[in-house]
Amino acid sequence: MNVRVFRGEQPVPALSPADRGLAYGDGLFETLLAVDGDIPWWHAHWRRLSTGAARLGITPPDEAFLRSAADDLLGQGRQVLKLILTRGESGRGYLPADGPPTSILSVHPAPAAEEAPLALHWCETPVARQPALAGLKHLNRLENVLARAECERVGRAEGLMCDEQGYVRCATAANVFALIDSVWHTPDAALGGVAGVARAQLLALEPGIRVAELSRLMLENAEAVFLSNAVRGMMAVDRIGETAFARSAAFDTLKQRFLATYPAFARD
Repeated sequence: MNVRVFRGEQPVPALSPADRGLAYGDGLFETLLAVDGDIPWWHAHWRRLSTGAARLGITPPDEAFLRSAADDLLGQGRQVLKLILTRGESGRGYLPADGPPTSILSVHPAPAAEEAPLALHWCETPVARQPALAGLKHLNRLENVLARAECERVGRAEGLMCDEQGYVRCATAANVFALIDSVWHTPDAALGGVAGVARAQLLALEPGIRVAELSRLMLENAEAVFLSNAVRGMMAVDRIGETAFARSAAFDTLKQRFLATYPAFARD
């Protein structure tokens, strides 16, 4: 795994033990698909990172600097670039310091293509409603860690997470879409979960998608369900718990449009 760590724009050999990202999860991250050294959604990821950094009061390094550092790490083929931005170093205590931020860039092999639709688990671990953090891809992801461990225990590749009121917010590492009365719906990321980059691209591609509160019962009675994220694109779902879904022509049509618009997500 190739890794680079920067304090501000200065390279450093390793992450400091005093870094607030390590101590408090005080930061953000992006997970980006790269194909033959190109990052198709770089600008969308950068916009989300910058928006999240502004909400947290973190000043990120220059975009061109980080993009150049990423380009130096990337090679040929399909890869995943992970970009972590933290507030930087401080002493003990929650009060933020004014030091330069830390950036960590690492490159990983891209996951294999899904050969079949996904079977999902209903996770018992809830997603907290926290308006100050809702939508952000922040570093406090213990809810997702616990939920993903649940999926592993029951032998499911992914799981759906609800908030304390029982509304579906997200999958452990993806956004959720459900076809209800022939209209695609997705949960409101302003109330919890992550406002995914792939989700945003789908909302732009298909303006008829409705952002709405979705209950567990609504998903179980949906005509079709799929997940999206910025590494795998659109992923069909054929089972949630004991509820099975038939193959959906509406999903196939939307995915064809998605792949025509974003060909980097098409597999050979």
